Amino acid sequence: MQKIPFKATLLCAAISMASFAAASKTFEIEHLPLVQHAGNITVSKDGNLTAYTLAAPRNVVAGDEDGTTDTHLYIIRGNSEPVKFIGGHGSISGLQFSPDRSVLYFKSKREGDKNTSLYSIALAGGEAQKRFEFETNIGDYRVTNDGSTLHFVANEKADKEDFKDKGFKAYVYEEDQRLASLWAVSLTEPDAKPTKVFDGGHVSNFAVSANEEALVLAVAPTNLVDDSLMLRDLFFLDIASGEVKSRIDIPGKLGAFEFSDNGEHLAFLAGTDVHDTSAGVLMVAKSNTDSFTQLTADAPQHIMDIDWLGKDILAVAHRGVESALVIYETDGDEKRTMRTPDNIVVRSVDIGDGEIRFIADSPEHPREVFEIKRNKTEKLSNHNAWLNDLELAPQTTFTYTARDGETIEGLLITPNTDAPAGGWPLILQVHGGPEAHYSDGWITRYSDGGQFAAADGYAVFYPNYRGSTGRGVAFAKEHQNDYAGKEFNDLVDGVKALVETGKVNKDRVGITGGSYGGYASMWGATAQSEYFAAAVAFVGISNQISKFGTSDIPNEMHLVHSLKWPWEDNWMNLLERSPIFHAGKSTTPTLIMHGEEDTRVHPSQSMELYRAMKVRTDTPVRLVFYPGEGHGNRKAAAQYDYSLRFMRWMDTYLAEGATRSDPMPPTDLGLADKLAPKDDAG
Repeated sequence: MQKIPFKATLLCAAISMASFAAASKTFEIEHLPLVQHAGNITVSKDGNLTAYTLAAPRNVVAGDEDGTTDTHLYIIRGNSEPVKFIGGHGSISGLQFSPDRSVLYFKSKREGDKNTSLYSIALAGGEAQKRFEFETNIGDYRVTNDGSTLHFVANEKADKEDFKDKGFKAYVYEEDQRLASLWAVSLTEPDAKPTKVFDGGHVSNFAVSANEEALVLAVAPTNLVDDSLMLRDLFFLDIASGEVKSRIDIPGKLGAFEFSDNGEHLAFLAGTDVHDTSAGVLMVAKSNTDSFTQLTADAPQHIMDIDWLGKDILAVAHRGVESALVIYETDGDEKRTMRTPDNIVVRSVDIGDGEIRFIADSPEHPREVFEIKRNKTEKLSNHNAWLNDLELAPQTTFTYTARDGETIEGLLITPNTDAPAGGWPLILQVHGGPEAHYSDGWITRYSDGGQFAAADGYAVFYPNYRGSTGRGVAFAKEHQNDYAGKEFNDLVDGVKALVETGKVNKDRVGITGGSYGGYASMWGATAQSEYFAAAVAFVGISNQISKFGTSDIPNEMHLVHSLKWPWEDNWMNLLERSPIFHAGKSTTPTLIMHGEEDTRVHPSQSMELYRAMKVRTDTPVRLVFYPGEGHGNRKAAAQYDYSLRFMRWMDTYLAEGATRSDPMPPTDLGLADKLAPKDDAG
């Protein structure tokens, strides 16, 4: 293994973008592959070592092979500079230090592996070693303190003979009932065979007490996505006997969970009830019991992550567009809020012997590693220093009052220039869910225009409309039983409020988003067409009736969104809340894009709106499919393609003097020129 100092990696990045940066001082689409995000923060038990991964996208413009984002492994000793331990292509996850800090375990699927396997790497140096490979992918795992035993989650391999090579490729929908079990295997005995520890349901993840006497598992009744979202419970298990000691009936969705250091309590994140849209409330249970206390059910916030800080719980709380590190006692008292810089948003946290390390980002930089000690915050990584050479557009919070008096907030990115007469053209960027929210950090991605749209002269607004998380359970529920009602009226009200400031041109407004944001974009292009001169809808919902029959989460749709089944005197209501019902009155040029393998929102949703607009109107409409992609594009080429098409559509129909009947832009993106080898001399 060649350990590469952090400064050397910065130098390589600087050289790779030198010719491009020389030509551009603003953030462009071609900068996106250079954006690297830290994640998977893991601190050793004594707090002296920190491991994390760095997401490094493929750069197809620079000649990289197409593929999903690679993840690299970094180690920080104390407060020293990060050192890259593993680079190259591939994915690394599930980091765990051995108690003596000599070894780091991780999961990866490396060259020659059939499945995701367990690896370890000595922190003194050397190559990574494969420790165990199962017959299917390893999911969550834990290695015992003495390094002798691996507990892991995995499915059994299908025992039926495979005839795909002979052309028999049919499969039966939703009837593969293999459940993921908890297994144990010796890491010291050669050729040891795994044994099942728990197979009483579909196990997703688990936690082990510090004394290794107990563990708790998250278990769903089946392997269906819907059940994993809505029906997971927590099972306490005695490791020595394999006996289930107790079961916590989770009231709603389930998030992260952690044993206290002494093993007496379990802290977890969950929904307050079956109709809560997310798992953002902090709860505490005594170990091996079935009772629990909801600590933050009424707080106007969303808890993103937790860890134990002594006898207390440290929570990452998102409050509106801001974040806070909040210490709670087990009885629910808010002990204190740790002071962090106002310009960062904390995403996740991990603690070792009181040493607190966390991942955070800001409007000026993507996610990096930070430390907080005695209320002083220090940035420990700086993987995106190249951004300092660019003129980033300013990002501010914009708050307005909706038509019924509700206060709505969002984030506004504007160009580095004075607004022109009549105001800037606006791109309304709508998040999915709607159980999600925008925070005041780095919010530019391949499908979210942000910085590269502002560099082209657009204002970009990211609203946290009704149904968003971050403002408490009650606010997140305000969209329920009201598809496309108050939630999407909030979007139009936001546009009107921006127009009233004089910053935005009301005749040059576009709308875009993915998933539920795609639904909003399709609704904006049809039912609210008068307000939007262009729309780009990604993996969106056009028909609430057929969406119910083609999605993998019908129960979740019913419990946390519609609150009624279609047959409960609800057919016409669902149809009228569907963009296809209003397609005939659309005058908004609409670009629709979708991954062909999407199981969450079936590609037929995009086909339905395309066909309805194509047949019923003369409005420009285009449908683009991405083979091999699902509910969002994961590979570099598909992401780059999306960004180009998205911005070119907005440029065509939001340009000064453009009309809604103008011809659509060419389908060809000019990739022959964009991907041609570049002369370093320029």
